[in-house]
Amino acid sequence: MNIEDLITKMDGSISHLEKEFQTIRTSRASPTMLENIYADSYGSKMPLNQLGNISTPDTSMLTIQVWDTNLLKSIENAILDSNLGINPQVDGNLVRLPIPKLSEERRNELSKIASQYAENSKVSIRNIRRDFIESKKLDKKESIISEDELKKFLNEVQSITDEYISKIDKNLNQKKEDILKV
Repeated sequence: MNIEDLITKMDGSISHLEKEFQTIRTSRASPTMLENIYADSYGSKMPLNQLGNISTPDTSMLTIQVWDTNLLKSIENAILDSNLGINPQVDGNLVRLPIPKLSEERRNELSKIASQYAENSKVSIRNIRRDFIESKKLDKKESIISEDELKKFLNEVQSITDEYISKIDKNLNQKKEDILKV
């Protein structure tokens, strides 16, 4: 494993965190809120964006133009079963999702969820660092690299790790700000 591999894996961890953050709703409507919701479609689970067109007519409304009206009930149930706290309104083959303003309590809950996602991402970054360090110590043991090279790698890895932890904190603070904004 080299430094480029380390950075690639850490970038992947940050990308995963950003995707998780997109699924946490703020008081603004966004189609990404529905990314992790799957509805039953003829015996298999399908993401909502493959069952209809999702759009945001305004900041407090999402709509799903369902392609197959036989799936309306399944889509409605999938949304109700999700933890978004949105009550779908079915109108023909259009599902309207009014986004209610978040209560102070719900904003705090979502903020805690965001913090948990960030903490999981930090653990992932630290695990990547640990694996890299172990591989370099093995290289040292097998005399592939010298003691000085090992120390240089360890310092560089720690610096990179600190940088990624800082990125996570920055992303978390931004998400919390978005969530807590009234």
